[in-house]
Parts: sequence; C-alpha cells; structure tokens
Amino acid sequence: MQTHNGCGPAACGALSPEQEHILRGHGTEYPGSSPLNHEKREGVYCCAGCGALLFSSAAKYDSGSGWPSFWQAEPEGVATRRDTSHGMVRTEVHCARCEGHLGHVFPDGPPPTGERYCINGLALVFKPAEKANG
Repeated sequence: MQTHNGCGPAACGALSPEQEHILRGHGTEYPGSSPLNHEKREGVYCCAGCGALLFSSAAKYDSGSGWPSFWQAEPEGVATRRDTSHGMVRTEVHCARCEGHLGHVFPDGPPPTGERYCINGLALVFKPAEKANG
C-alpha cells in the first residue's frame, strides 16, 4: 500500500456525498469552489478515496482553470483513459489504486512536462509537510 506523510485509508475517513459523486460517479465540482486552489503550503495531495499519494505541492501551479492544477503526478499515483463523454475527447485521470475519478489531463501545461492535470479538489486530501524540529 502506497502511503506518504499520513496518506492512507485510515487518514481519509468516509466520503461525503459530493466526493462519492466525483470519485465514483465521475462528477465534477464547480470551478473555483475548492479551497485547495489557494493552498500554497508544502506537502502532498492524496486520493480522498483510498489515500494513495497522487501529487506533490512542488508540481502544483495556478493554471487559472478554477481547479487545482499540477504539471506532474507522482510515479504510479495516477492512471489515464480516453474519455469521450460530453461530446468531446479528453484524457481522464483516475487514482491508479482505487480507480476513483480525479479529473482530466491536458497538453497545455507549463514546462518541463507541458501537461496540466486539472483535478477536482474534493477528490484530494492535502497533507502538509512535517515541520522540522528546531
């Protein structure tokens, strides 16, 4: 089981109805509605469904899309599949472990990858980095 910095099933707890709708029903939250849009602390972003490590704050950036955005996922954290819903062709991003729907990835992100992982904030749990003892 992939865990990091407090991520894990026990750290996640029960899903809210909104999280169920996104992760299990392939829903989307309203743009600009996630408090994670404004999260600037160092840390990691885990799957709200199973606790798998998905993204690092080092890869987060403000894309202006209204959803938390990352230019890179953590190794083996996410998987993708073709999504032809809503009359368009996109690449869906889901948790590699529990297959919960996270959002979509687009080829219009910043260097070095050129990718924009546009992720529903309700599909994520943010875990701040542990502060060094000083």
